[in-house]
Amino acid sequence: MEPVEGRSKESGADLRRGVFDAGIDLRQLGVLLAIAETGSLAAAARALVVSQPTVAHHLDALEATVGTTLVRRGPRGAVLTDVGRVFAPQAEAIMDRLSSAVTEVRGLATAGVATLRVGTFSSAGGVLLPAAIGQVRRRTDVRIELREAETIDLLADIAADALNVALVYNDSTEPLSIPEGWAATTLGWDRYVLAIPDEHPHDGDVIDLGACADDGWILSRLEDPAADRDLLVAAARAGFTPRPVLRTDDFHVALGFVAAGLGVTVIPQLALETRPGVRFVEISDASLGRTLGVVHPVQMPLAVEVLVEQLVADAPSVLSPTALTP
Repeated sequence: MEPVEGRSKESGADLRRGVFDAGIDLRQLGVLLAIAETGSLAAAARALVVSQPTVAHHLDALEATVGTTLVRRGPRGAVLTDVGRVFAPQAEAIMDRLSSAVTEVRGLATAGVATLRVGTFSSAGGVLLPAAIGQVRRRTDVRIELREAETIDLLADIAADALNVALVYNDSTEPLSIPEGWAATTLGWDRYVLAIPDEHPHDGDVIDLGACADDGWILSRLEDPAADRDLLVAAARAGFTPRPVLRTDDFHVALGFVAAGLGVTVIPQLALETRPGVRFVEISDASLGRTLGVVHPVQMPLAVEVLVEQLVADAPSVLSPTALTP
């Protein structure tokens, strides 16, 4: 390590040895921060659940180590000196760093990972993940990081070791390409439902796509037959070709246009949301939908195992036919 400008390497090493030899410890820093927060030695002692002489002892030891007064004591309490106000943020940063280090090491020791990096697509993130992540938090000390993206990007992140686990979907007849050392666990079938305006003439709970042959359709923004392949195939079976009036891949935006009476669209069950002016009806052709799954290492760390187990347990109720109402 290069010496800091204006200070020799030897003086820095001497200072580190001096701090060590002086026996400085976290209790001294904690006492200083408690005094700064509470405004007196007595209040700091109550906050730390120790005696006031103990607080005074640790403060005296800290001031002896740094060689100056950090706290000005008086009949009305205690306040930090100018030097104390400079020192306190550094002490707080040390305490925060140590707390972070302990959390990270505990997570690594108990859960196999220090930070659980979870990938998800948007419609699953708010429905399936919260309970599963809550279970991970209850059983481990890991940090949680979320990455929201489409399945193809999540799989690329997995291949690059940027994620520990990912919620994905497959709306194709072709299997997903799973990297070596990883596996995919199926969670269930996310059935598509039809979103229609309130004033639409259909009044039943189930609809045949053919009943919407004359409606305008909100389709994928990708003008590629593969993007709406399943819908186009199902519509062909019903004897028509959907007439696009708008293209978007944002379900929230699509429902806004349905509510305005500008067309109809298909929505995955996971993406259902209450929207004035919109009704959701079951499509008689049950082949419209997508498979949901979770991609995870073959050898799962504890945190990943807990997450996957909770997802598998929760998916049937979330994806059941009785859950079609948002």
